[in-house]
Amino acid sequence: MKRNSAVVIGVGAELGLGGALCRKFAANGYHVYVAGRTQAKLDAVTKTIADRGGSAESFAMDGTSEADIVRLFDSAMSPSEDSIDAPSLVVYNVGNNRRIPFLDLNAEQLQEFLRSGPVGGFIAGREAARRLGPLGRGTVIFTGASASLRGKPGFAHFAAAKAGLRMIAQSMAREFGPHGLHVAHVVIDGGIDGERLRSARPQASAERGENGLLNVDAIAEAYWQIHLQHPSAWTHEIDLRPFKEPF
Repeated sequence: MKRNSAVVIGVGAELGLGGALCRKFAANGYHVYVAGRTQAKLDAVTKTIADRGGSAESFAMDGTSEADIVRLFDSAMSPSEDSIDAPSLVVYNVGNNRRIPFLDLNAEQLQEFLRSGPVGGFIAGREAARRLGPLGRGTVIFTGASASLRGKPGFAHFAAAKAGLRMIAQSMAREFGPHGLHVAHVVIDGGIDGERLRSARPQASAERGENGLLNVDAIAEAYWQIHLQHPSAWTHEIDLRPFKEPF
């Protein structure tokens, strides 16, 4: 029997959501294509997986580049080993966030955020649908944010990008769900306890207290459960937040 495989686009530091997703899928027997910008970070994630007896390979690429995304899917659909099956799980986890006052925001910055949101998400979703749609199976999950539901001062660029990504996910779900492709969107509402936040705001964990930030492994578990859902009871959208996060 061939080993299942998964594609995770947008993997950075080991202590991040992308890394946690890769480890979760590998722990459940999947060969994981670990895709992101920085080779050293990708190699660290794949090494951890290998050390734990899992199977993974790194794929350095730009998650907003059409050529790179197509190349990634071409590789995943033609695995180097006969024992690895075509992907049945794809996650688009690309994104960044920073506060930029509206009057200081320029068009280039806005376009940068849109490329990592609906543009990159569209390309990844299209390639997943092209490859998995004819197979009549598979799961595609997009990492979203509460900004997709409400824009806040200083975050117009981020809200526009995440709202656009959410609509890509909805449109895909309605078009390809009836053909067996499960498309889901995860609204992350709150700070993620990962390397990015710890580096930018090292005091955040102490300020929020125990379980006041989203645990990356807990998020990864939610993604995995979406993938396991029976087709008679699919989730399209869920929101994840710490128990003490206001909403």
